[in-house]
Amino acid sequence: MKILAVNGSPRGRKSNTQRILEAFLKGALAAGAEAETVLLSEKTINPCQGCFACWVKTPGKCIQKDDMGEILLKAWRCDLLIFASPLYVDCVSAQLKTFMDRMLPGLLPSFIKINNVWRHPLRAGTPPKVGVICNSGYPQLEHFQVVQHLFERVVLNLHTELVMEIYRPGGEVLRAKNPLLKPLIMKYKHLLERAGKEVVKNGRLSKKLKEQLRSDIIPPDIYIKNANTYWSKQLNKSQDKE
Repeated sequence: MKILAVNGSPRGRKSNTQRILEAFLKGALAAGAEAETVLLSEKTINPCQGCFACWVKTPGKCIQKDDMGEILLKAWRCDLLIFASPLYVDCVSAQLKTFMDRMLPGLLPSFIKINNVWRHPLRAGTPPKVGVICNSGYPQLEHFQVVQHLFERVVLNLHTELVMEIYRPGGEVLRAKNPLLKPLIMKYKHLLERAGKEVVKNGRLSKKLKEQLRSDIIPPDIYIKNANTYWSKQLNKSQDKE
């Protein structure tokens, strides 16, 4: 299995998104997969201009000369395409949404109806299966509702299926330095490694492991208390400098 993971976090290599991705891909590699991570924070990808040149003037290719062309080739040739992002305003980051918009050259402009839903057909080939990884500073799963629905539509438009969803509430705990939290964080990372192995071996993430990955690392009330204490300290430091 060839995996391409696209990390849309502005924090890039230092992000909680990357922490989750690395643990998942560690398991996938151990199970025999090939994997590559693209950090959008280190790439130049301009917003889609809505000109439709990729449909009529340069079919299958965007007229913009940036890093998207090379990444797009890899995206359409992999077996599993993972969209990874922090939660921003209940949705994915601007960086990842821009990447998703720029996948338009892989579709044709005509319309076809499949299961009573109009779609654009694929330009060619077999689309990759899709996985999504998203983490949030909020401690509740309810905040991922928009992302969940978004990717239900994404796989519909790409004529593929969603085989993996990993949603991490309270993601900021993953960067905690408290030694008491270390065993809990390691336990979660081991679950991620298991998930990577499972997706490679079985082609999808099981419902049981999916639920385990959603469970609280620490109780939400403790998480909120610590988060509020942290931000109060940061605000006090900022005011002291003034």
